[in-house]
Amino acid sequence: NTPIGRDGKIAKPRQLHNTHWGLVCPAETPEGQACGLVKNLSLMCYVSVGSPSEPLIEFMINRGMEVVEEYEPLRYPHATKIFVNGTWVGVHQDPKHLVSQVLDTRRKSYLQFEVSLIREIRDQEFKIFSDAGRVMRPAFTVQQEDDPDTGIEKGHLVLTKDLVNRLAKEQSEPPDDPSMKIGWEGLIRAGAVEYLDAEEEETSMICMTPEDLELYRLQKAGITLEEDNGDDMNKRLKTRTNPTTHMYTHCEIHPSMILGICASIIPFPDHNQ
Repeated sequence: NTPIGRDGKIAKPRQLHNTHWGLVCPAETPEGQACGLVKNLSLMCYVSVGSPSEPLIEFMINRGMEVVEEYEPLRYPHATKIFVNGTWVGVHQDPKHLVSQVLDTRRKSYLQFEVSLIREIRDQEFKIFSDAGRVMRPAFTVQQEDDPDTGIEKGHLVLTKDLVNRLAKEQSEPPDDPSMKIGWEGLIRAGAVEYLDAEEEETSMICMTPEDLELYRLQKAGITLEEDNGDDMNKRLKTRTNPTTHMYTHCEIHPSMILGICASIIPFPDHNQ
């Protein structure tokens, strides 16, 4: 619910914004005066409960972060500023290395999954949010570098067939020991699924389907894909992948996850009558 008077006829707060994708249902809102002000969450949306930021600051100090009290601007004019929940806590000389280390600890579940990491390269800022009340949504993670330990290649989903088969087996034969269960938490622990908030989504490159990710990989490998001749009149048209696209960081779980509970039970919502 947006805290704005219903009697005003202002259009802007009622309109759907791009950053609402996957967080707020685009269809489920009342008609009339409350239109666009009363909103509903999307299907896989999650609201963060918050976690303490002190261990995270300690972790970064141990990895070369200089606290803001000791920072000399003239000595390091190009140092990246580090913000935790909006408070400037320090600076770092090698932000790329620090971001990869913090991201790695989150993917290995040493850090709470609901902590958001945003690196603004242009502004030379690294923002971390661990506070409560942020709306987040899950997405599949894409491997950024070849991993010899797990055998996952660069550009592939971290969600492997082995993980999917284990999940399917769990459904038919649940394990006797509950601690052996993988489930949704297991996918987060394995780093196959990551929760993104609106801020982190701005710095991510999200692919719509795993099939699109496969096409992108083939395109990058220089394999020519056969053109769609358009004989089938009922076939869905797919947008062409942009050859200049940089590496994808995440992949949507399913495009229908943008809808809320009521909108998702409508059959064929992507067709008119």
